[in-house]
Amino acid sequence: MKPLRKMPSQREITRLMKKMGVSIEPLEDINKVVLEGNEKKLVVYDPVVSVVSYGPRKVIQIEGEIIEEEIEEELEIPEEDIALVAEKAGVDYEAAKKALIEEKGDLAGAILKLKSGK
Repeated sequence: MKPLRKMPSQREITRLMKKMGVSIEPLEDINKVVLEGNEKKLVVYDPVVSVVSYGPRKVIQIEGEIIEEEIEEELEIPEEDIALVAEKAGVDYEAAKKALIEEKGDLAGAILKLKSGK
């Protein structure tokens, strides 16, 4: 029967890594990590994040529960557009802003919507 090989201790692993020029540094005070694509995003809440360095390269290691979320399109509407729609449609600021959001920033569409009472 072949003798079982003893697993190296954490101390031995750290020493070997240091010999090879590899270091691991934990990043503290990270509450959330977000990886965003075109259609979805991956969110890791309360992650354990480390930077692994070897030579000139750095690798970020993230551990934790990954949650997949849909990307919500944030529409930024300029104040001037809201004021213009409010003036042309004869409505208040909030109604103009709401119409612009519903029409995804289309000025003419928002004005027509407000004037037609839809």
